[in-house]
Amino acid sequence: MASLATLVLDLDGTLVDSLPDLTAALNRLMTARGLPGLVAASVAPMVGDGVTKLVERAFAARSVEAQRRDIDAFAADYTAHATEATRLYPGVEETLAHLKQSGWQFAICTNKTMAATQAVLEALGLRHWFAALGCGDSFAFRKPDPAHLIATLQVARGDPKRAVMVGDHANDIAAASGAGIPSIFAAWGYGAPSMAAGASAIGTRFTDLVDLAPRLLP
Repeated sequence: MASLATLVLDLDGTLVDSLPDLTAALNRLMTARGLPGLVAASVAPMVGDGVTKLVERAFAARSVEAQRRDIDAFAADYTAHATEATRLYPGVEETLAHLKQSGWQFAICTNKTMAATQAVLEALGLRHWFAALGCGDSFAFRKPDPAHLIATLQVARGDPKRAVMVGDHANDIAAASGAGIPSIFAAWGYGAPSMAAGASAIGTRFTDLVDLAPRLLP
């Protein structure tokens, strides 16, 4: 009997639309530091490399260098308010249910912190779907390092030969490529179309995974 196939999902911009809460938390920090706020459209390209890079990029957009205290303040504030406006993309639960019936399990591989990831998944009632959470502070490495994806699969007890990575950022595609795992670029997320380079397939909506993911298994 074949082992379970594992669908590994990025979080922000792939499973959930967290841009409103990320933007709101950044703007609370900007206000506290006496800096002009940012619109969501300008924040979207800053997402994908974890909290530190997000805050650094936001401050750089205002020609200011972020300090450690800024990063820590954002992390604490965002985690406390991470689910006020964050929502699932359409069709998430139906898609996961369909794939589970077809012999798939699921894992999260994100550069977001464990605390924030758990807060989002629990608030949206999603935690029960995932065999493993590989977060930005789970290991000594993170995407685009393929070791992040491999370690997440190990926690999920998934077979890399029967796994597919889904994400909206070049980091997701690079991690999958480095691990020798097929990938699906989530074109419904925040990444520019150019970030799909190297992906095995491109999905325009979450429900596309029902058809795309099985096709990528050997």
